[in-house]
Amino acid sequence: MKLKVGVVGVGFWGSNHVRVLRELESVEVRAVCDINLEKAKQVARKFGVSNYYQDIDEMLNKEELDAVNVCTPSISHAEVAVKVLEYGLDVFVEKPLASSPDECLEIIDAAKSNNRFVMTGFIERFNPAVSKAIELLRAGEIGEVIMSHGRRIGWWPQRIGDVGVVKDTAIHDIDLTRYIFGQEPVSVYARGGSLKHRFEDHIQAIMTFEDELRVAFIEANWLTPRKKREMLITGSEGVISIQFLTQVISLEKADVVIEPILKWKEPLRIELTHFTESLLNHRKPSVDAIDGAKAVIIAESILESMKKNKPIEIDFKKFGL
Repeated sequence: MKLKVGVVGVGFWGSNHVRVLRELESVEVRAVCDINLEKAKQVARKFGVSNYYQDIDEMLNKEELDAVNVCTPSISHAEVAVKVLEYGLDVFVEKPLASSPDECLEIIDAAKSNNRFVMTGFIERFNPAVSKAIELLRAGEIGEVIMSHGRRIGWWPQRIGDVGVVKDTAIHDIDLTRYIFGQEPVSVYARGGSLKHRFEDHIQAIMTFEDELRVAFIEANWLTPRKKREMLITGSEGVISIQFLTQVISLEKADVVIEPILKWKEPLRIELTHFTESLLNHRKPSVDAIDGAKAVIIAESILESMKKNKPIEIDFKKFGL
């Protein structure tokens, strides 16, 4: 049995979804859809997809699908995802889940009322270096985790035009800190602004967590010439360093530095394999709509802190989460 999938939004990242899905033996890509019909046609022909559409309703009405991957600009995520869910299909939504917490709740409500699964596209959770770091953390290799410092810097990706660096770039580390610490942040203080772009293009944030022991520093910008994606996780007995792009990880302890040898694997392939296999086995994906919503709530708190120049309390309960 193959999972029948459609992809909506086939720009730079959406076309990568199509490529990877076409490589998975358990998946049949039935159609692609894009507001630019010529782009949809080009991607369909490039990857051997039979059908392409400009209108999502036409695709959903004509095609027999099990799931849809949403790779449109984030301002349309909620509208498209809710529509797909109301058609009775499962959905993968690229990060950020939606433009606002309220839109995220619309997706969550639609998933519940239609008894469907939603997966949020936090690709770094599926990076082999992160998986190894989690393994080391769970084994107690660096003792009690105290802090993390995530750094994502580099020039502005011109394909991004509807959100700033917080919801496009920093949101990866927002999600990873929740994943790594296994706790929720309770407050954030952030500084940043816009030097060259319409939305914020540089931020520095510090988040404190439930036990008041752990803190997370997040640095992101679209200004620095060289692209860097890295994180340090500090513990009471050592430090783990992650290089996301090269998938290199190191463990520094009092008397030794260890660099585990990892075979490079494409995180998107691992992520989409997890999504499709979860659906084929009628199992909820590990990264759901609630994870996506919480990341957006934290991102909004960071933006509010930047604007007001004061710490902001992160209140998930206000949104029923």
